[in-house]
Amino acid sequence: MIRKLLKMWILLRPTHWLILIALCVLTCAGYWLLWSEIRLEPFKPLSKLGESLSPDQHASSSTDDFDYEEHLVVLYNRVPKTGSTSFVNIAYDLCKLNKFHVLHINVTANMHVLSLPNQIQFVRNVSRWNEMKPALYHGHMAFLEFSKFQIAHKPIYINLVRKPLDRLVSYYYFLRFGDNYRPNLVRKKAGNKITFDECVVQKQPDCDPKNMWLQIPFFCGHAAECWEPGSSWALEQAKRNLVNEYFLVGVTEQMYEFVDLLERSLPRIFHGFREHYHNSNKSHLRVTSSKLPPSESTIKAIQKTKIWQMENDLYEFALTQFEFNKKKLMQPDNKHVQKFMYEKIRPK
Repeated sequence: MIRKLLKMWILLRPTHWLILIALCVLTCAGYWLLWSEIRLEPFKPLSKLGESLSPDQHASSSTDDFDYEEHLVVLYNRVPKTGSTSFVNIAYDLCKLNKFHVLHINVTANMHVLSLPNQIQFVRNVSRWNEMKPALYHGHMAFLEFSKFQIAHKPIYINLVRKPLDRLVSYYYFLRFGDNYRPNLVRKKAGNKITFDECVVQKQPDCDPKNMWLQIPFFCGHAAECWEPGSSWALEQAKRNLVNEYFLVGVTEQMYEFVDLLERSLPRIFHGFREHYHNSNKSHLRVTSSKLPPSESTIKAIQKTKIWQMENDLYEFALTQFEFNKKKLMQPDNKHVQKFMYEKIRPK
């Protein structure tokens, strides 16, 4: 077979030789052009890839370099008459020393729910206003879920709750007599000297148990159902948010312990809060000027209402969570703070 092929090759005419050479050249040229079209760029090292990304792409491609301390944002959606003024004024006293900003959220007519345009604007302001970070935002507004606005880094929520009847009685007398924080400011119920007990007996609107429906909607959020007094759904949603969305919820009756946990956990902002609260005059900054405790009959009457029972349910739920967090701060011997470490790391 090989000999026959050699004889045929030798017998080829010059014309055939030229055609054969031309076919070889065309074939090689075609392969070269095809390769030049589909050849791949050489792989770049990871460091080089990062250099080719825009700043936004680079930020989204890796969170390893995100400075959690310097970009810390704490949002305190403070419930009225829970001791929030005392707490916030510590922040104002120490913000310059600790190098963070404090910003008050002032909503038109003291409304607790933001409009849709204001929701998205507020969320973007808080997230992108880097010149203000680290920051503590505070205001009387309902919980707002940041994740539904496509925000990568949500703020850390904190709050305080108070026994619902204590909060209502305090607010009732506050509207009539004001407090020692701004003693010369005339309140809208000034001159009305009807006691809370008398108000309950006369069934006036200012002491209506529906006025206690505030802590539940503050934790529930911006849904319409949150603001329906007596809504079981709102209560359950408030509990879910309290556990899943809030870093810490304290109780007014244990303000020092609340401050203590915050300083231990988030010292970038709350460093020195313990000492300042303990030694300054800010521990009881806003005391209602005149307040009479309700009678036993008034307490029993209020506690029979559905609104009080639901609000108290949330308060007890929050108190249980707070006591749990306090307990887990210490080791079982209650003498040493709990610590953790990494060990058995493999490969070495």
